[in-house]
Amino acid sequence: MFGKKEESFNRNVDTIIGDGTQFSGELKAKGTLRIDGKFNGQIEIEGDVIIGKTGQVYADIKAENVTASGDVHGNLILKGKLELHSTAKLYGDIEVSKLIVNEGAVFKGQSKMNTENEDEISKFKKDKKKKVG
Repeated sequence: MFGKKEESFNRNVDTIIGDGTQFSGELKAKGTLRIDGKFNGQIEIEGDVIIGKTGQVYADIKAENVTASGDVHGNLILKGKLELHSTAKLYGDIEVSKLIVNEGAVFKGQSKMNTENEDEISKFKKDKKKKVG
């Protein structure tokens, strides 16, 4: 009732794949996509993707942000953040700017963190080499 974290993501959802629904194919859309059913294919969203507790996704996803409480099997390329709730299971590689993994979530894959300032990374690596060598 109160304080359910996932419920805060019920903002203006433009596309819903409901619980009990199965969809296979390529999905391209703008806005927010919520998946509570089963999806198999490719997802490219100009916006956010929400995967509910009953959601099962077998797809590579390109989007702004992803919030997952269900199962995801595929690679994610996101401009923003990935948040895995405690019931989430993610099997695949990710490329994100921010990553939040709540206690109990499963993540098996490799991660690449994007940053807007690649110069900071280069400077850090150079400074580290100077200190070591």
